[in-house]
Amino acid sequence: MSGKPKLYYFDGRGKMESIRWLLSAAGIEFEEEFLTTREQYEKLLQDGSLLFQQVPMVEMDGMKMVQTRAILSYIAAKHNLYGKDLKERVLIDMYVEGTDDLMAFIIKFPFLSAEDKEKELANIIEKATGRYFPVYEKVLKGHGQNFLVGNRLSWADVHLLEAILMVEEKKSDVLSAFPRLQAFKANISSIPAIKKFLEPGSQRKPVPDDKYVETVRKVLRMY
Repeated sequence: MSGKPKLYYFDGRGKMESIRWLLSAAGIEFEEEFLTTREQYEKLLQDGSLLFQQVPMVEMDGMKMVQTRAILSYIAAKHNLYGKDLKERVLIDMYVEGTDDLMAFIIKFPFLSAEDKEKELANIIEKATGRYFPVYEKVLKGHGQNFLVGNRLSWADVHLLEAILMVEEKKSDVLSAFPRLQAFKANISSIPAIKKFLEPGSQRKPVPDDKYVETVRKVLRMY
């Protein structure tokens, strides 16, 4: 096994994308094995790699890690993106989980019918602008710093930038009423490792298309 983490997932965003983001923010190179057939998935099941019979799975530091939250927590803690003490860590956890709630709407979006997509798009924008973004705007205003926690880059910042860009793909001016989040986006996007991940040719995945949806449905038998 090489020294690089190896990611097992589909060639698309889904739950693995936040792991790609965090590894990239930490400056960690990684390899990927894309699942394209049911046979690949069943092989992982048969050899016991998927503890709960689910992907994502990340092979790293001699472990085969599953469960997205556990993988992200490990990466954040290992690479000093998880705060300096328990109080900072619980804030990071709170913000990450809030962002996760918003992301969940977007991750399921490609799998909806055309009719449901129209309804869900309005719901995503309403949730982002009415529930989630106001929280982070208030946090940034309250402490006057460039980062959400401890005035240094953390997992919470990386996760929020990912979510902001995902919502902007649905509505480009979604931050128009949030000046501090606009500044936050510019600041976090300019960090060298993150800037590199945002450039063409990186391992960042595009907006999920029909091919991605069909592959996931086929491999997981979602019919």
